[in-house]
Amino acid sequence: MPSTTNASAGSKPGKKKGRRARLIVIVLVLAVIAGIGYGAYWSVDSVRASLPQTTGSVKIDGLDGPVQVKRDGYGIPQIYASSDRDLFMAQGFVQAQDRFYEMDVRRHTTSGRLSEMFGKGQVKTDEFLRTLGWHRVAQKEYDSELAPATKKYLQAYSKGVNAYLSGKSGKAISAEYVALGFENDYKPQAWTPVDSVAWLKAMAWDLRGNMQDEIDRSLMTSRLGPKQIADLYPAYPYDRNKPIVQEGAFDAATGTYDPDATGSSSQSGQTGQSGQSGQSGQSGQSGTTTGGAAGTGLTGGTQAPSGLQGQLGGLSDVLDQIPDSAGLGPNGNGIGSNSWVVSGRHTVSGKPLLANDPHLAPQLPSVWYQMGLHCTNVSAKCQYDVTGYTFAGMPGVVIGHNQHISWGLTNSGVDVTDLYLEKFSGDGYLYDGKTRPFTTRKEVIRVAGGDSRTITVRETNNGPLLSDRNDELVKVGKKATVGSSAPDRGDGYGIALRWTALQPGNTMDAVFEIDKASDWSEFRKAATDFQVPSQNLTYADTENNIGYTLPGRIPERGAGDGSLPSPGWDSKYRWTKYIPQSALPYEYNPERGYIVTANQAVVGKDYPYTLTTDWGYGTRSQRISDLIASKIKGGGKISTDDMRTTQMDNSSEIAKLLVPYLLKIDVQDKDVRQAQQLLENWDYTQNPDSAAAAYFNSVWRNVLKLAFGNKLPKELRVEGQCLTVDPVDNTGPADEDRKVRECGERDTDSAQPDGGDRWFQVVRNLLKDEKNDWWTSPKSRTDQATHTRDELFGRALEDARWDLTAKLGKDIDTWSWGRLHKLELKNQTLGTAGPGWLQYVLNRGPWKLGGGEAAVDATGWNAAGGYGVDWVPSMRMVVNLDDLDKSQWINLTGASGHTFSAHYTDQTDKWVKGELLPWSFTKDAVDDSTSDTLLLKP
Repeated sequence: MPSTTNASAGSKPGKKKGRRARLIVIVLVLAVIAGIGYGAYWSVDSVRASLPQTTGSVKIDGLDGPVQVKRDGYGIPQIYASSDRDLFMAQGFVQAQDRFYEMDVRRHTTSGRLSEMFGKGQVKTDEFLRTLGWHRVAQKEYDSELAPATKKYLQAYSKGVNAYLSGKSGKAISAEYVALGFENDYKPQAWTPVDSVAWLKAMAWDLRGNMQDEIDRSLMTSRLGPKQIADLYPAYPYDRNKPIVQEGAFDAATGTYDPDATGSSSQSGQTGQSGQSGQSGQSGQSGTTTGGAAGTGLTGGTQAPSGLQGQLGGLSDVLDQIPDSAGLGPNGNGIGSNSWVVSGRHTVSGKPLLANDPHLAPQLPSVWYQMGLHCTNVSAKCQYDVTGYTFAGMPGVVIGHNQHISWGLTNSGVDVTDLYLEKFSGDGYLYDGKTRPFTTRKEVIRVAGGDSRTITVRETNNGPLLSDRNDELVKVGKKATVGSSAPDRGDGYGIALRWTALQPGNTMDAVFEIDKASDWSEFRKAATDFQVPSQNLTYADTENNIGYTLPGRIPERGAGDGSLPSPGWDSKYRWTKYIPQSALPYEYNPERGYIVTANQAVVGKDYPYTLTTDWGYGTRSQRISDLIASKIKGGGKISTDDMRTTQMDNSSEIAKLLVPYLLKIDVQDKDVRQAQQLLENWDYTQNPDSAAAAYFNSVWRNVLKLAFGNKLPKELRVEGQCLTVDPVDNTGPADEDRKVRECGERDTDSAQPDGGDRWFQVVRNLLKDEKNDWWTSPKSRTDQATHTRDELFGRALEDARWDLTAKLGKDIDTWSWGRLHKLELKNQTLGTAGPGWLQYVLNRGPWKLGGGEAAVDATGWNAAGGYGVDWVPSMRMVVNLDDLDKSQWINLTGASGHTFSAHYTDQTDKWVKGELLPWSFTKDAVDDSTSDTLLLKP
């Protein structure tokens, strides 16, 4: 049990003091006086009880030597130890000090035990998570896959967490436990190494690839034909937006990727890489697909069976209910990041600069935790001198730099999940004409304040049956249309998930190996262990080298390309093997002198393996590339501040395309014309005070709704949006008497059209076809039907005017983008479900933001659901490889997870303004920036 000497009650004051903290205390006292409670009353004592000790000394059993924890004015810790074991033990202790409640919720998520904390309302979520079995897979990884050194570090980290927890009541750990009624009787279970490993499964889940696109394409077939679906999933625009890897080529003779080979990887070819939307090597242009039916044994090509429709709609409902466990938000084209690296020959310092800003769902506290891990003397006994961003609950550093190299991560978007339709047969499932038994296991879900529930998890040879977790997925309609090649549907097809993360691996090894890598060769070797999730890794070192590599466990498929659910009963659709690591593309010191990764296509169309059919469309990446190239072409050198400024670039690429067309529309209504005039001299920047940005984004939203949104099936439209439509089974002329009222069913953050850069490409492809069918929209109560592009644009201009009048007022001089585009930071549990006063205590905001969808400053919003911010650059960093102490960083919130701490959101205001903090690395720089020092003693 830890003991203290010379301890202070809390942190030494930083740059921003606890004005909000004092206000919180007042609110809590008033709440107590008023008799308001949530399971238990709060008090000033409760508020102060869990403040972490940051000065003095603490004795911890198990340390081999003394450890120093130095915190700067923002509470960011730098740990100094004399052995690897002590270093990671101290990391566990310190993270638990600041973030244990967050860590506890995360491990209850990854193990499917949320009901133990939050009661019966989380049972369905736990059922789904138990079916996925993240914790079970993590246990297998720990038992048999991880290196001995990795296991030693995980054990040390767990020991540090448990040293902090020892003897503490709920209120001494975090105020949320008091609010939950766990004030004195809550005894957190000991932290285990598997709790840390399981977090990688949550990270992989939120970066899993195109599962939602598989579902959406299939759901679209109820109302759209194959040509229409192809319109909505156009081919990647290689002619305009370059892939990441632009030099080298795949060497068929050796089966490896050669970055020095002649010929560009961005050249055209005729492989499965070339198309989007499940086109299996087709061009991706309208009319080339077979709708949702190709390869599944389903007939028609224009309409999925109603049974499959119900299954996939139900699955989408389930996915909407699963928490964004890693804080990564809605899965799809919005998920991503920016990272780029510039060679020293193009920088002011003469050494590389590396930038990274992952785009994740806003979360309080931030999903990231900043810290430094320093050996007092780097040696075989103590190997680490590394700093950057990690996850609370996981040892090591995920993104950052050591004394030799720096690295960044962005989501590669490669397709590592497939849904399989399964034909049930008795107590088993059909596979190549024979019945196989399910693999089953029992799972007991304990429920706070209620009875436990036991479920049976069933798996096929493809994976767990997701359809068992939702009644709608089991009850398939009797009139489903199936092809002659498919087995009779009987009581319904099941849906199983094949996913690389459900096979044990050793990704955790990669974290520690990258943290101590000293050059490109060691970095590449370490990265090959980064199996799941597959990420784009950017690289720079102090010897003036830059690079990029794509590691990951990426499947090769038999039949099919992963763009649509496959028939699980046919062995031709099984995964055959994984793409060899030596065959995956990479670049090292490319001639152009910079590398940009922003979720665009990784490699060109001539690459022989299918990585995915659903890349991001490259809007952000090309904008970053253009900004770098323009600076270089003019003879300029790029500085750290140039990198920061690029991170804040908020130019709207879709506005540059559409505004010239919008200004040509002859508008009769003077109020609408007044709004239209806002666009005349607009420079396309989306600053928070811009009225033009507010109006354009509303016009864009209404263009999407009129042209596409109102034509999508209810399963894709935003919940509550109701339309009168022809019934799905209506094949004859329009019959007003048969029309039905259908309301949208999709969560606002995953509804379509979301307005991302896939939709930029959709509209770009249609723009010159003035009479395309997509420009038609029916008559409404106040508007005439539209039949041409300009008619629809005119109606969108009008609808946007009245939309903003309702939201911002009639006077356009008072309009601004920031009034619409707001960021609210919410505690991920009680901040969303607690009583109002508690939400006030735990949550922060709103902040008025600039930026927007597919901008470099990617403050995303879903055009189907509204203007609110639903993902953000969750942190920003710029690493200077010439002088690491001149590197800069920022977090979305702050170091602390304690709502009453001065470091709860003390970085947010600077983050909003695009400012970065100094990032001390060397001992002298850390000492100069230190505000508090805590000594951990054996």
